[in-house]
Amino acid sequence: MCFRKLLTLDLSYNMTKEKDRIIMKEVLVIGSGLGGLTAALRLSSKGYRVRILEKHSKPGGRLNQLVIDGFKFDVGPSFMSMTYILDEMFSDLGIKNPLKLTPLDPIYQVFFEGRNRPYKIWKSTAKLQEEFSKIEPDLAAKADKYLAKAGEFFNDTIGPVVKSNFDGYADYFFKLSRLPLKHLPYLFKNMWSEVSRNFSSEEMRIIFSLVAFFLGSTPFQTSSIYSLLSYTELKHDGYWNIEGGMYRLTEAVVELLEARGVEIIYNTEITQIEYQGSSVKALLDRNGCRYSADIYVSNSDAAAFRGTVLGRKKYSESNLDKMDWTLAPFTIYLGIKGKIDILMHHNYFLGNNFKNYSNTIFTSSISPDKPYYYVNASSKSFPGCAPEGCENLFILCPVPDMRYKSDWSDKEQLADKIIGDISKRTGFDIAENVIVKKIMSPMEWADTFNLYRGSGLGLAHGMNQIGAFRPKNKDEEFRNLYYVGASTIPGTGLPMVIISSKLTAERIEGDYGPLS
Repeated sequence: MCFRKLLTLDLSYNMTKEKDRIIMKEVLVIGSGLGGLTAALRLSSKGYRVRILEKHSKPGGRLNQLVIDGFKFDVGPSFMSMTYILDEMFSDLGIKNPLKLTPLDPIYQVFFEGRNRPYKIWKSTAKLQEEFSKIEPDLAAKADKYLAKAGEFFNDTIGPVVKSNFDGYADYFFKLSRLPLKHLPYLFKNMWSEVSRNFSSEEMRIIFSLVAFFLGSTPFQTSSIYSLLSYTELKHDGYWNIEGGMYRLTEAVVELLEARGVEIIYNTEITQIEYQGSSVKALLDRNGCRYSADIYVSNSDAAAFRGTVLGRKKYSESNLDKMDWTLAPFTIYLGIKGKIDILMHHNYFLGNNFKNYSNTIFTSSISPDKPYYYVNASSKSFPGCAPEGCENLFILCPVPDMRYKSDWSDKEQLADKIIGDISKRTGFDIAENVIVKKIMSPMEWADTFNLYRGSGLGLAHGMNQIGAFRPKNKDEEFRNLYYVGASTIPGTGLPMVIISSKLTAERIEGDYGPLS
């Protein structure tokens, strides 16, 4: 028996405002990731009555936080870029940005195997040139030229392509056709070929192509159009820390939602829908509880939801497996006694076989022998994230998704290998000083966040899976079902997810109108 049903027999109702007789529409949002939360915030500000259904006991999706024995860890995203997207969202709502952000400079450092001192990555190309003077002559001029070209592409596409909805393929290609022809070569090259044209040293080529890993891919599989990410990284807005940790973004949005009367119903996983004709009539959770509204917004993976919940043949498991997916996350959360002086907040640890590693990491059925990984030590910026005299380490190692490696019984061995490598390269014995340790393999990521095959960022960003080719933010069959988040347009990354919520809200307003 569903006891919650005693309280929520049917959430659907119409309210008539005495003042202007406008019918209030109710919206149910499935999932409280950043896309779902910001979509709820935008819609509630337009007069919609919004409720959110969340699988877990706390909000945030992958933008979450682990708290273990006094240590706090970012679960997933660990920095913010394009911060003005946040400002724009809050401004649209008539709210001052409640978050305190601090710019990163240097933005991160890179440890190459066999080199004792890491390279610091500065926003200033003059400082970059000084850092890499022994291996890359005239770096400042080369970097300025590369970034200027990437910046032109960014500025020409951010409005008509990234921040736009598309009414079918014709509309998409029409908008693309209006872009300057000088950008056309970008479409037919991968990122590695583009960085190789501009830089002579292997190290610089690798550093300028690391942004591909932010997309859950490698520079050999990623279109050169994403060199624009280097522009956002070094010239446009840079990377920023959110004071108190990334989860403050989730908390701030939830606080605003609560002030607006938006309810989040926790421990509720949607597994089925009820529909009549071209309309969704209700959602059913795994306990049989029924939730109904006028409009539904899914913050689940837009492709997988169509397959697993809606049962669409186009998105069956066999068809989903044929799509291109991003790499899966293998993460380790360590509470360490002592301070690791050589680490910064953001650190990359790389080997000496970048091309071979990149070409095999996608489809390997075994754990990497010499893994490449990222280390976040947020206690460097925010001491309150760890007890006094301690360090918190969040380690992310991209690995194959579960189509290729489904057995993760070796997760402890891979974790030990990474911990041993960090210890060797930092000169600090981590294993002897571990107070807290938690490992999440792709299996745990898949189960916890309903990620298809454990893919960390969902569908990849090849030319056949972006724009109008990406799963749409309005359902093809049900007129009152919409999607938001990284798996629909415009794509992955916190700024893109916030833009996604605006595009989805615009779709809904276009169909139903603003109600206030």
